[in-house]
Amino acid sequence: MSTRPLRILVVDDDPAMVGAITALVSTEGHQVITAYDGLTAVKRFREEHPDLVLLDLAMPGPDGFSVAGQMRAVGQAPILVVSGESGEAAKVRALGLGADDYLTKPFGKAELLARIAAIMRRVDRSAPVGVTSGPLEAGRLVMEPGRHEARVGDLPLSLTPTEYRLLEALVRAGGDIVPHLQLARAGWPAEPDPDLLWLKPHLARLRGKVESAGGPQVVAVRGVGYRIVAEKIEDAP
Repeated sequence: MSTRPLRILVVDDDPAMVGAITALVSTEGHQVITAYDGLTAVKRFREEHPDLVLLDLAMPGPDGFSVAGQMRAVGQAPILVVSGESGEAAKVRALGLGADDYLTKPFGKAELLARIAAIMRRVDRSAPVGVTSGPLEAGRLVMEPGRHEARVGDLPLSLTPTEYRLLEALVRAGGDIVPHLQLARAGWPAEPDPDLLWLKPHLARLRGKVESAGGPQVVAVRGVGYRIVAEKIEDAP
């Protein structure tokens, strides 16, 4: 259940919750940075460069949705939303803004630590056992899973861990269609039953980053899945 010692930014307007989370993660040797409102959270994210963010959604000033978007615009540290909001709409919105996982309050110590460990395994630079870490290519796009890096030509792509996993699954398919469920399981491997609604916002962000850099197109195949196309698809006349 343990992972390497981390610097974790805990963002919640409830001091009791911050204290409880701090006590839990400290048992694993993690260091905690705290913020009790959105403005402070973004400031500390910029200044402290945490390894992971545990983010509540309801707080004074900018709410957690706004904070997640601002954090994702300036850095790629994983974001685990920890919220009392259990509705599907909130989960889809948070994940669409770049959050990597979503944990509903109340939660147990074991689940929190398991989520943290799962997220950090996914961002670890070492490649999974049995999966080649050699470069993957699709047109001008090159991925190096062993280094968790991706670039189009000489231009590095700044991808979230989830975006990287989705893109890797598409590139490994070599242009074949990756079905929705298979792609969702690649994007969220810790989830036994990932929600397919999570795919659309994440793939929209991924498509924008790859295509704006001059990389291949990420194409939706209605009702089936997605595929990556190295050659540009011209619009029908």
